[in-house]
Formats: sequence, C-alpha cells, structure tokens
Amino acid sequence: MAVYIDPPVWPGHGRMLSHLVSDVSYAELHEFAERVGVPRRGFDRDHYDLPSASYAAAVEAGAIEVSSKELVRRLTGAGLRRPR
Repeated sequence: MAVYIDPPVWPGHGRMLSHLVSDVSYAELHEFAERVGVPRRGFDRDHYDLPSASYAAAVEAGAIEVSSKELVRRLTGAGLRRPR
C-alpha cells in the first residue's frame, strides 16, 4: 500500500503540478488526498493534480517520490490507469 508523487513539472492553471496516485485503490488515494488537504476537484480520472506548493506536505505525509515514468508504471501495474 503506497501513494506516489512525481515532481511538479506539469504546467496547469497558472502553476506547476505533480501527480499523486495509489498503487492499491482510489479509496486509498482519496483518503490520502483529503488528509493532506487536496480538494476532491483535483482528482482527474486516476490521479490528483497537486500544486507544487503542496508537494512537501504530501511527501511529509508519506507519499513516495518517483519519476513520472515510474508513477505511470506503478499505476498501470496496479490496474488503476484510466487513459483518455
């Protein structure tokens, strides 16, 4: 059971974003996001878009830092990837 986060390198809404995913379930992901104060509107199909200002808090709360490629690999391996 783990939640993963990639570096905040994705532009969106006038800021840089990270992606936050679970390798277990969406329920785990929603619970973690709520715990670190990420609003539900940040959820996008299979991940949360997390502003760079929230990155350190997510890592401090237990999110594991990985590359974007590794994040997608883990999400896909868990069967939770929902492509567009």
